[in-house]
Amino acid sequence: MSNIIVVFPKKEIATNIRNILVRSGFDVLAVTTTGAQALHYVDTLDDGVIVCGYRLSDMMYSDIRDYLPDSFQLLLIASADKWGDGLEEGVVGLPMPIKVYDLVNTLEMILQTMRRRRKKRREALKNRDPKQREIINQAKGLLMERNGMTEEEAHRYLQKNSMDTGTSMIETAQMILTIMSE
Repeated sequence: MSNIIVVFPKKEIATNIRNILVRSGFDVLAVTTTGAQALHYVDTLDDGVIVCGYRLSDMMYSDIRDYLPDSFQLLLIASADKWGDGLEEGVVGLPMPIKVYDLVNTLEMILQTMRRRRKKRREALKNRDPKQREIINQAKGLLMERNGMTEEEAHRYLQKNSMDTGTSMIETAQMILTIMSE
């Protein structure tokens, strides 16, 4: 499933882009007018794509990118002179005026790249050795015991912290064991 969030300061523009994407076969999770609303949705997801304009009512596209975990991509739709100097990592740009064909193909390319990354992560999870699995299970057990989490919530907590800090799940589990054992 693709987690697509459309963010533009004008609701009509955001709705039009959502309609184009839906007609092209994409599932759009949310349409918002502020970066804060978009980031609220991001907090509940593992990965996805934000389609946005250059300037929103509460922040710039670069501010949103700074708050996004690495598992999210940002598709910037703006005039080429706004990002002619280049874009930072995790941002793909489409020049205005936008062509439906370009929007659909670019988004499909981004989603395909994300699916490949997700598949690699799953394969890496399957290839963990028993010692690494035990460290993760110990950290989950500690989170379940001390914070009253279910196993699924503890696993999600480890995943989210791992993505937010840019560390592996093993390193995150070891940090939790170190911090909570003191």
